[in-house]
Amino acid sequence: MKKQFLLFLLCVFIVAGCTKNQKNDSDRSNQYRPNIILILSDDMGYSDLGCYGGEVETPNLDKLAGNGLRFTQFYNGARCCPTRASLMTGCYPHQSGIGHMTNTPKYFKHHDLGIPEYRGFLNKKCVTIAEVLKDAGYTSLMTGKWHLGISDKSKWPLQRGFEKFYGIIPGASNFFKPEYPRGITYMNDTISEVGEDYYTTDAFTEYAIKFIDEARDENSEKPFFLYLAYTAPHWPLHAPQEVVEKYKGKYVDGWTKMRETRFARMKELGIIDDRWELTKQDSRQWDSLTDEQKAELDTRRAIYSAMIDRMDQNIGRLVDHLKSQNIIDNTLIIFLNDNGACAEFNELGSGPTEQLETKDGYVLSYGRAWANASNTPYREYKHWVHEGGIGTPFIVHWPDAIPAENNGKLISEYGFLPDIMATFIDAADTHYPDEYQGNQIVPASGKSLLPLFKGEDIRIHTEPIFWEHEGNKAVRLGKYKLVSKWSKVAETKWELYDMETDRTEMHDLSAELPEKVKEMAEMYSDWATENHVLPWNEVQKLYRQKRKNKT
Repeated sequence: MKKQFLLFLLCVFIVAGCTKNQKNDSDRSNQYRPNIILILSDDMGYSDLGCYGGEVETPNLDKLAGNGLRFTQFYNGARCCPTRASLMTGCYPHQSGIGHMTNTPKYFKHHDLGIPEYRGFLNKKCVTIAEVLKDAGYTSLMTGKWHLGISDKSKWPLQRGFEKFYGIIPGASNFFKPEYPRGITYMNDTISEVGEDYYTTDAFTEYAIKFIDEARDENSEKPFFLYLAYTAPHWPLHAPQEVVEKYKGKYVDGWTKMRETRFARMKELGIIDDRWELTKQDSRQWDSLTDEQKAELDTRRAIYSAMIDRMDQNIGRLVDHLKSQNIIDNTLIIFLNDNGACAEFNELGSGPTEQLETKDGYVLSYGRAWANASNTPYREYKHWVHEGGIGTPFIVHWPDAIPAENNGKLISEYGFLPDIMATFIDAADTHYPDEYQGNQIVPASGKSLLPLFKGEDIRIHTEPIFWEHEGNKAVRLGKYKLVSKWSKVAETKWELYDMETDRTEMHDLSAELPEKVKEMAEMYSDWATENHVLPWNEVQKLYRQKRKNKT
């Protein structure tokens, strides 16, 4: 009997010890797991930020870069919807259900082709970062632009893992007067009116800070994940006038001078290699314009720059708040952009001139000529998968993990959107699920970037990575990139570039290295088949049929 009692006491001590250790492990996990903030800008050019060679004043992002890391070869998905789908899920956009664009208030039935890869909203075969981190004990928060399913609330942020949301569900809005169907949503409710001094960039930041404070008031030991998706500097051209005034008159020398100045500065900063050539200017000569045109285009560019400036000011507000709460050191902040600069509509900008510097208008843009300068020194724009379409600034700030001696370091190893899911899972010390809410989950495609954050000199991607958007397609494998621009009148022509010696894609090697083209083209074909990526002409045919059936 005595022996049994002693055995009982021993078991109690063991169980108590295990429970205590489990609690300590949990406490230690919460103590050391970082808060995570993912900041996304919209339609910004590769070289617009000061720390990437631009003349726009971005001291707060520059400081994050100076006390952190800058990647020079990070890739997005060429367009807002596929980028956000891949960013949020760690998968290729087709795997998530957004093989083209998300559904829109006016045309959502057309954008849902009834094919799993082209439904226009996130499917149940993928999980979002918010869902994964929420299950790992994080509070998941979002402000800004969603654009990953619009037609009904079942596809909105609160239904995909976020606990709080303030922002816009569609892809763009008036910055001063967001109105239905492109208005503001708070949680799951539409806000019908905003104040006189309202500006979306300011409001997104204000609610981001509010959500962080509320989360910490509820449980200060619990880490948070914040996704802050600005719409700046996406059209319409809207910015507070006092910021616009800083830039008016700065662009009267035109885009040629701007491209040359940025190109030289980017070399000085080490953002680009001295061997790379500046691409051919994709616009008319500035001196061919009238004085009226020059004045108008200076204003358009000034407003665009002011939008970036104001976004940077707001990022500064957020960072200052983190410092005041003494949580900046163990907060992982990542900043990137969703696609290359926007050349939509026409060369010299769109929208009535009389709407510039007012709170009116919607489709107000700065035009292809300025977009070409924003993407210095690369080719193409948003939509396309040459470097000007998919290259993005990528800034990482995390004092507790990045060695102090590496502050300001440039990382030339390339990465892409699915790596962000893998990185956050690694940082949060959790796992990517095989199954979620009864659904089998597609394996993620990314690799953790934490070794690079911590100073290791390794190659992250030894396997190919892929892009496809509207028939524009590419493969990156080591130093080689195979890329093709969609043409409705000709067969696909693959171009091959050496990214080490020619990242501006000026010297096509496809004729010199046909075996490499064949090898990488077969990789693309296998990937496209496996992921049910349809040829663009077939997608267009299905869209036309949907519209015909509706009418």
